[in-house]
Amino acid sequence: MNFIQFAIRYPVTTIVGVIFIILFGVVSLTKLPIQLTPDVSKPEITVQTQWPGASPHEVEREIVDEQEEQLKGVEELERMVGESSYDSAKIVLRFPAGTNTDTALLRVSNRLNQVKEYPEEVNESVISSGDIRGSAMAWFIFEPLENNPVNIETMRDFAEDVIKARFERISGVAASNVYGGRERELRVLVDPSKLATRSLTVRELARALDQENRDFSAGDFDEGKRSYVVRTVGEYTSPEDVGNVIIARRNGAPVYVRDVATVSIAYQDPTHVVREMGRNSIAVNAIRETGVNILDTMAKLKETVADLNQDLLQAQGFKLFQVYDETDYVYSSLTLVQQNLIIGSILAITVLFLFLRTGSTTLVIGLAIPISIMGTFIALSLLDRNVNVISLAGMTFAAGMLVDLSLIHI
Repeated sequence: MNFIQFAIRYPVTTIVGVIFIILFGVVSLTKLPIQLTPDVSKPEITVQTQWPGASPHEVEREIVDEQEEQLKGVEELERMVGESSYDSAKIVLRFPAGTNTDTALLRVSNRLNQVKEYPEEVNESVISSGDIRGSAMAWFIFEPLENNPVNIETMRDFAEDVIKARFERISGVAASNVYGGRERELRVLVDPSKLATRSLTVRELARALDQENRDFSAGDFDEGKRSYVVRTVGEYTSPEDVGNVIIARRNGAPVYVRDVATVSIAYQDPTHVVREMGRNSIAVNAIRETGVNILDTMAKLKETVADLNQDLLQAQGFKLFQVYDETDYVYSSLTLVQQNLIIGSILAITVLFLFLRTGSTTLVIGLAIPISIMGTFIALSLLDRNVNVISLAGMTFAAGMLVDLSLIHI
């Protein structure tokens, strides 16, 4: 007994099976990631290291070469690209499709720990899943309201600490980048003549500033039933703390930083300039993780932007609005393919009815199309695939084949 004879002999069992296919197909469709095109990108991990004030040649020699020497032995590594630029280094590692990102992150982190030594001024490396400079799924503009006199270029730190941090906490967002504005810095402007008068060098000044900017633990002691931890606090909290640092002693008198330099809070020179409608602004983007549902992630992004504007930004005289949305292309493309699928199915059934001249047979063949499509969604879910323009187009082309196969078995 073949499958068709079984379906005819046991109609109740067949109907129950069809109902199960429809139910599981609907459930699978709600859980399938939705993207514009099939996800053929391979997992990538980015290692970024900052070295303020270093030239690209120094960055390559002291950071990139040392890290590549260790990272080249990472298991399943397919491709590695290093990039040296002014005051920063970036290494992008690519792995074969299907590689577990969490496992790869752990392997990369363990390899980086084997780098013997970095220069003292180098910041700790940051490891991210995906290429943090890749194509963004959304762009947002952060700028003041019309009645707010604040210079937007001084708000870069706020954008990084608040907006960027909120975006990166969203499930499905791999990274967020901030462009425009100027970062705040503590600036020490040295007067060379004053240093020379006191027989001091810039190296001695830098050494004194580095040694004093630390907290030290002095142990603990017990007093009655209580135990106290003793520590000396030395980290700088204001420009005055820096100005009061003693560089050296000359003729028994201390030489302070304020005696040979001017200490102030200033802003770095801008590395990027963002203009929107002729005004300086700050741009923030969001880069999605590989394999996520872009529609769900974008919905969460928009909800986060609305919460930020309502709870925090408007009260301080700022606004955050979206200027680019990748899902616009996804919605338009998927809608077009869905319409073609529906129209093609209706035309196929109509032509079939004109030839068969019987409603029952046409109904049976017509039901085969949506039922088969529901079964396709179940297969996509089991194979860990996503719904995209290519898969929907394939279903559209297959609708005609379903009609032909149904006619063969009638």
